Amino acid sequence: MDGSAGPSGRAERTRHRLAVCALELFERHGYDATTTAQIAAAAGVSEMTLFRHFAAKERLIADDPYDPLIAEAVAAQPATLPPLARIVAGLRGAWAALPEPETSEVRRRVRIAARTPSLAAAMHANTRATEDAIVSALAAGGVKKVPARIAAAAALAALMAALLEWAETDHGTLADAVAGALDVLDGGRS
Repeated sequence: MDGSAGPSGRAERTRHRLAVCALELFERHGYDATTTAQIAAAAGVSEMTLFRHFAAKERLIADDPYDPLIAEAVAAQPATLPPLARIVAGLRGAWAALPEPETSEVRRRVRIAARTPSLAAAMHANTRATEDAIVSALAAGGVKKVPARIAAAAALAALMAALLEWAETDHGTLADAVAGALDVLDGGRS
């Protein structure tokens, strides 16, 4: 048995259905005008089920499970590298370890986030959590807090700029956008 019929497979399918229905409703009616009750109804589940999978409405857009992987990849880089170089190498390593996400779904999520001012705080909190994970990884490797924070903020700002530009086009993959940002950070290549 592959486990897809078990609770975790069912839970993952429900989570995915909720996310897909949310994207469709957000695109059709706007993020702010769409309620969690509408999303749950479209997915054929209760609103309580929605909140079991996503603690808040913004998590349907701003969910990022990659922080531990990123922190581990940054921590695994040689301590002799400068902080920004460690982050870039760590991000490259983390990205290489992940399967390529479904491009159109990620593009849709980023577009909605970019076009919805009420999501700015959730996006900032999400980025700050990633930044904190990177800073902790660097600090554990002997980097002082201020240089670690500056390097992490610079790297994440570059990634965010690349993702926002990528989301507004229909060209390239998410991997292309990430690689482009990392190339610029890694010596100014473009």
